Amino acid sequence: MTSQFDKVRTRIAPSPTGFLHLGTARTALYSWAYARHHGGEFVLRIEDTDVARSTQDSVDQIIAAMNWLGLSYDEGPIYQMQRLDRYQAVIEQLIAEGKAYHCYATPAELDAMREAQRARGEKTLYDRRWRPEPGKLLPVPPEGVKPVVRFANPVDGDVTWDDVVKGSITINNREIDDLIIARADGVPTYNFAVVVDDWDMRISHVFRGDEHVNNTPWQINIFNALGAPLPAFGHLPIILGDDGLKLSKRRGAVSVMDYAANGYLPEAMLNYLARLGWSHGDDELFSAAQMVSWFDGSHLSKSPAQWDPAKLDWVNGHYVKQIDETRLAELAVVQLAAQGIAVTLEQVQPKVGLFKERCATVAALAGWLAMYFAPVAPSAEDRAAHVTDAVRPALAMLAERLAALTEWSKSGIQQALKDTLAATGLKMPQLAVPVRVLVCGRTQTPSLDAVLEHFEQKKVLDRLQST
Repeated sequence: MTSQFDKVRTRIAPSPTGFLHLGTARTALYSWAYARHHGGEFVLRIEDTDVARSTQDSVDQIIAAMNWLGLSYDEGPIYQMQRLDRYQAVIEQLIAEGKAYHCYATPAELDAMREAQRARGEKTLYDRRWRPEPGKLLPVPPEGVKPVVRFANPVDGDVTWDDVVKGSITINNREIDDLIIARADGVPTYNFAVVVDDWDMRISHVFRGDEHVNNTPWQINIFNALGAPLPAFGHLPIILGDDGLKLSKRRGAVSVMDYAANGYLPEAMLNYLARLGWSHGDDELFSAAQMVSWFDGSHLSKSPAQWDPAKLDWVNGHYVKQIDETRLAELAVVQLAAQGIAVTLEQVQPKVGLFKERCATVAALAGWLAMYFAPVAPSAEDRAAHVTDAVRPALAMLAERLAALTEWSKSGIQQALKDTLAATGLKMPQLAVPVRVLVCGRTQTPSLDAVLEHFEQKKVLDRLQST
């Protein structure tokens, strides 16, 4: 991948009109990894020129998501609305050079223009009625109409670039029209502001979603009009939801921070996102550091990726099993607090190792741990199926033996279970399952003696007596 820059600088530029969704997070990851791989810099820019929809809450969520993912940026956040003077200066320069012009066409006039074009079977493009040309007599500007500013796009020739992902792309200038680069209120539009920003910030490589391919010819023409060096462009394929449709904010794609709240780990999310459009051989599980060492911009897929919740759970479950148990316990404390269960790290940490092998998320782990700190409610079906008249005498006998223990330990609990089985002639499942139902609220757990050991003795006895 080549560019005209001495130093690799990438950026992520979300609009603060909602949360950081999964597609933008993947773009941020690729941009970050590419910069880190080449010893370059990564910039966070907030494209907030959509004043009506941009909010500070969205900015805060975007930054929180970036921090949670560990995608540290070297500059930013840089806000476009704080750069209005710079955009205006560049617009005035373009107007002075004849590369941009004021357009006074009203919305009604533009609607009529497009309707006439459709009636003639033509592509709906601005007809350049206000574009100055040699020998052309322009109308008198109407009073009370604030003009927009349009870029004088070349009227012929092709725009060609070597896309990092897609290869060579060519679009003829006749397919695009004179883009509005400043609205009537003076606020620049996306396609103009992004060029000035990338130029000023010396962005060498732009990774972004497939939907921006059609914007690229305009942007390249503006770069050329400004005499600015072109970054390398890489347009990433879309991510499809499990319904086969594109993930997007407008279709309710879950935000990155929703996954954090639901007990997913940032290293798992990065690992999973990385594989949605990029590969390194057959490697499925790898750290962020490994990805940085491998991510040179090659092996990016041209095909859409499929979001697979089950695969994400598998990846996350791997990291749940691997991470330090103190950190896992700290995360479980947070999850329990979200359920209204206030506990300490000291209460939780001894228990996490018993259940983590069964959990895809920290939320699932908290679901197991909750039985130690909150009442359980066995289902009526489980009670009817397992806590029967035939087993109640054995449950009472076990409760007596457990009550007699002077030291509450796994070995003592195990012996009480064995003695009860020997006295009643029951098999372990016939006794263990009803104990699990009453004490744990479920029919399956890890080894019963290990599970009961972590309960308070009185709590076990109370629950056994609730037959």
